[in-house]
Amino acid sequence: MSENEIQALVNLIDDPDESIYQQVRERIIAIGVPVVPVLERAWELDQLGELYRNRIEDILHTIHVDSVHEGLKAWHAGGGEDLLEGALLVCRYRYMELDEQRFRAKLAAIRQDIWLELNDNLTAFEKVRVFNHIFFQVHGFKGNKRNYHAPQNSYINEVLDSRTGNPLSLSILYQVLAEELGLPLRGVNLPNHFVLAYLDEDSIGSDPEGRQNILFYVNAFSQGDILGRNEIDEFLRKLDIDARESFYQPCSNIDIVRRQLNNLVHSYEKSGDPERAAELKRLRGLLGEPS
Repeated sequence: MSENEIQALVNLIDDPDESIYQQVRERIIAIGVPVVPVLERAWELDQLGELYRNRIEDILHTIHVDSVHEGLKAWHAGGGEDLLEGALLVCRYRYMELDEQRFRAKLAAIRQDIWLELNDNLTAFEKVRVFNHIFFQVHGFKGNKRNYHAPQNSYINEVLDSRTGNPLSLSILYQVLAEELGLPLRGVNLPNHFVLAYLDEDSIGSDPEGRQNILFYVNAFSQGDILGRNEIDEFLRKLDIDARESFYQPCSNIDIVRRQLNNLVHSYEKSGDPERAAELKRLRGLLGEPS
């Protein structure tokens, strides 16, 4: 479809006949991303009425959510190998104009600061201590305990800017940085919390059932506190939850992004925004059931 034909469709958005508008809306949405610049230019016109602006905003939002939908669907179909890609797709739901290049550059600067302090002679515990010092003390990351359920705690672009987040978002940034630095840290999907496991590299791939030998756990929400299996046991006892092996073992990247979406659903429900919660539930549904 040519730009002139797209523009002709856009001009029909303010048709007072609702049935005609719905047909126009469906055709515009079917065009997808290519129609966005035309809609944005139309929205900026001074003489627009409120109905026209509202309809343009609705169509733009629908096209944007559909784009995130397709991105997550493709990411899941590909096995969810890149955690950062999946987490940023979730961010794009709220931040259409997210500058991914800027985000990655800021993350790379933190990685460089950590890399300069690491060396192969350090033990696993010493490497995490160095990581923690740079991540928490030098760059100032911390858990947002005051406004724990706020949606911004789950968008890692917001967390990178504000340096505050919830257990999951801080762990996502921690894990992404660790993987890029060659440190074997992976997320662990605890009930009501999220931690990271430092894997024994010598045992990786040795268990036929895929279980990993864990050296220790890291609590990114509490400035990188080191935990043992006993602390996980105690945490589960306090919640009166029976222990499962999955509470001690690393989870998949798909599990992590599903939980990111789940946290956002709860945040928007809690803040009285059922429309966003419903949209995020649909996105969560793309990732299947928890493993």
